[in-house]
Amino acid sequence: MEMKRVVVTGLGAITPIGNNIKEYWNGLSNGISGADTITQFDASKFKTQFACEVKNYDPLNFFDRKEVRKLDLYAQYAMVATDEAIEDANIDFEKVNRDRFGVIWGAGIGGLKTFQEECLAFGSGDGTPRFNPFFIPKMIADIAPGHISIKYGLRGPNFTTVSACASSTNAIIDATTYIRLGKMDMCVTGGSEAAVCEAGIGGFNALHALSKRNDDPKTASRPFDVDRDGFVLGDGGATLILEELEHAKARGAKIYAEVIGSGLSADAHHMTAPHPEGLGAKNVMINALEDAGIQTTDIDYINVHGTSTPLGDIAEAKAIKEVFGEHAYNLNISSTKSMTGHLLGAAGAIEAIACILAVQNDLIPPTINHFNDDSEFDQKLNFTFNKAQNKTVNVALSNTFGFGGHNASAIFKKYSA
Repeated sequence: MEMKRVVVTGLGAITPIGNNIKEYWNGLSNGISGADTITQFDASKFKTQFACEVKNYDPLNFFDRKEVRKLDLYAQYAMVATDEAIEDANIDFEKVNRDRFGVIWGAGIGGLKTFQEECLAFGSGDGTPRFNPFFIPKMIADIAPGHISIKYGLRGPNFTTVSACASSTNAIIDATTYIRLGKMDMCVTGGSEAAVCEAGIGGFNALHALSKRNDDPKTASRPFDVDRDGFVLGDGGATLILEELEHAKARGAKIYAEVIGSGLSADAHHMTAPHPEGLGAKNVMINALEDAGIQTTDIDYINVHGTSTPLGDIAEAKAIKEVFGEHAYNLNISSTKSMTGHLLGAAGAIEAIACILAVQNDLIPPTINHFNDDSEFDQKLNFTFNKAQNKTVNVALSNTFGFGGHNASAIFKKYSA
C-alpha cells in the first residue's frame, strides 16, 4: 500500500509569548521570556510563585458568557487556536468532505482548574452533593476535540491522546497516520493545557519538578545551564491543520511544511525520571528517522524537550550525541521552553509549530537564559544559546517526553513537489 503524503496547511496558537502565530514567532525569534509572577491566584504561600501564563486574554473576546460557563480554560485555548488555524488554512467547508475531516487533540490533564474549583466548593459546603451540571463535561480531557468538531461539523475520527507531556505530539502522529493510510483527508490536531492553578503549582511543587527562582522568574527556565532547577509551568494551546497532499493541492492551499516521519518509544525506567542514559530518547529519534526514510545527516535542527530539569536535559543531550554521532556538532539544538515554559500536553504542538516556522523562515529560535556552562554537556554542541541564528533549515525534528516514560518525535521538512 502506498502511503499518502501529509502536509501542514494551517497554524494557530495562543501562548505565553503571543496570542497568535505572528506574535508567537516574534517572541521566539527575539528570545522573549513568558515567565512572570502568577496573576490568576495568590501564590505567595507556594514554593513557586511564577509561571508562563497566557497574557491579555479575555474569553469574552471569543465566546459569549453562556459558552464561557461551559468551557474550561484548556478547551477555550483549544478553540481559539483552532479558529486561527482554520482561517489560516482558508477552508471552504462547502467544498470539503466533513466525514473525512477529523479532530485529534492532545491534553495531558484537561480541566484541572474546573476539577479544583468544584471539589473546593463541595468541601466548603454542608456535605450535601451539589455540583455544577457542567462539571464533568468541562473537566474531561476529551471534550476539546468534541467542541471543535461540533462547531465546524467535522465528522471524521475524533479523540484525545493522553501521554503526559508527549500528548500533542502523539495527536499529531495519530493524525498523520490516519491521513497516510487514506482514512482522512484533513485533520485538526494539536494540544492545549491550563494547569496554572493552585492544584497544578502545588502538585508539581510536591514533585520537586518546578523551578523556585522566585527572585528572577523571567530567567527561571534555564535548559542546559548549570544552575537549572526545574521547569516553569505554562498555559496555552496550538493547532495544526494536516492535509493529504493531493487534497491540499486540489484546493490551492498554501503549504507550510511536510510531515515526513515520526517515532514512539518508552523509557520503561521510572514514573517521572528519564532513563539516565537517554535510552528512550535515543530509540524514539531512531524510530522517527527510520519512519521518515532519511539519514541523521539530513536533520538541520532539533527542538528538544529541554525542560530545564537537572536529569532530563542531560539524558536528552546524551541521546542526541549517540544517535547523531559527528553530525551532532553540525546541528542546531534549542529548547523553546526557555521562553514559553512547559505547556505539558500542549508542549508538542507549540514546539512542532516552532519547527515548522524555523523551516519556513530559515531561522533557529534560541535557548535563552544561559549564563553558566555545565561540564556535564559537550560544549561543542550548538545549543543556540541566547540569540536566534540564521541557518537553512530543510528538516527539523521535535522531541517531547512525558511522565510515565512516554517519548514521541515528529519530523518536518520543507515542502517540495
